[in-house]
Amino acid sequence: MTTLLAFAFVLGVLVFVHELGHFLMARWHGVRVLTFSLGFGPKLLKVKRGDTEYAISAIPLGGYVKMAGENPEDTRTGSNDEFLSKSKWQRFQILIMGPVMNLALAVILMAVVLMQGAQIPSYEDQPVRIGKIEAGSAAEQAGLRPGDIITAVAGEPVPTWDRYYLTIGTRADRDVPLDVLRDGTPMQVTARPVAEGRFQIGELGVLPDVHPRVSAVVAGSPAEQAGLKAGDTIVALNGERMVFSAEVSQAITGSLGKPVTMTIRRDGVEQTFTVTPVQDEQQRVRTGIDVMNDTTTFTPTALEAVGLSVERNIEFSGLILKTLWGLIVGETSPKQLMGPVGIAQLSGESAQAGWISLFPLMASISLNLGLLNLMPVPVLDGGHILIMGLETVARRDFSVQAKEKMFLVGFVLLMALMVTVIYNDLTRISWIERLMPWRN
Repeated sequence: MTTLLAFAFVLGVLVFVHELGHFLMARWHGVRVLTFSLGFGPKLLKVKRGDTEYAISAIPLGGYVKMAGENPEDTRTGSNDEFLSKSKWQRFQILIMGPVMNLALAVILMAVVLMQGAQIPSYEDQPVRIGKIEAGSAAEQAGLRPGDIITAVAGEPVPTWDRYYLTIGTRADRDVPLDVLRDGTPMQVTARPVAEGRFQIGELGVLPDVHPRVSAVVAGSPAEQAGLKAGDTIVALNGERMVFSAEVSQAITGSLGKPVTMTIRRDGVEQTFTVTPVQDEQQRVRTGIDVMNDTTTFTPTALEAVGLSVERNIEFSGLILKTLWGLIVGETSPKQLMGPVGIAQLSGESAQAGWISLFPLMASISLNLGLLNLMPVPVLDGGHILIMGLETVARRDFSVQAKEKMFLVGFVLLMALMVTVIYNDLTRISWIERLMPWRN
């Protein structure tokens, strides 16, 4: 139920904002709006106010604003309140306002999220210096080493870990050239990121040059008896380098009753301690330390949050456009695309962590929706704008038959995209995938 409610909320808000953009701009220019509908198909609920019928329809995968005289085949009276009676500049404003509203919503939602403040990994805005290579990973096979600095992926600069993750994630299961600095000497290696997780995210198997820290030590615990203190940095356990707190927890859980050699950095000096994990009252294997990743506190002002939101959305827009181009030229796998089922799953998962947790997902989807609708594909807003622009250049309106052919091509492309993303969504549901023999 949470998943359905969250999905309805996310999709309802995004569609409403998009169609509201068209609606308000149409009314601004004096265009008579006949229908404002959330959803397609049969109308479940409807009410009429003035000239406009407001409705909620049966198929909740979009919405529409129907304007008087919107299509050439519509019955037209020549009245000034019809869409096609307006100038091309006015029609352009009406068409583009839907995507613009989605882009604006993405900025607002991201700003709200940023204003909440957060603990973020300290390494995310640092150069991509490799601290650890996972055994058997694509990075190990490519010959990468701890201490190497990755400066570019497929020719695209990656000055930070945050940028690196976004860039490498879209290049799963294909050879990718990496620009690397090794002991100050530039070199290039080729690696093949492995597709991981249900969204087939590219992963090399490199970890940052950081270590987890001891945040607290329980009085009387094995850790306190061994001499550990809050603030100690855990460099290694039994000689294996530790990067994240989860690795420490996993190593300790598997060492009940066995001495664990901890390499600790304290005041810049490395020391070695031996701790034997025990079971606590809840049958958990513990040493008596609380471990946390190295993070920094981030709490911007409202103005700073808006500025950062704009910057991030511009950056994400560039990545989205590159991903779309990658789909066209075959550099990005279509398996990474997500459709309504995937959105519903993520919505439910995010809502379980609190409704405010939905905002980052909504911002991302709203940004994607706004950019997708600006694509020059007939049927989409961008396609209508393209056709109108071509008519302006040609100094004549295209025939109804010519436009119908253009829209048919756009419809076929859109349906192919929908089939692809829904298929991807279904393959991420384990019991449905088991019914697909070609995937077993």
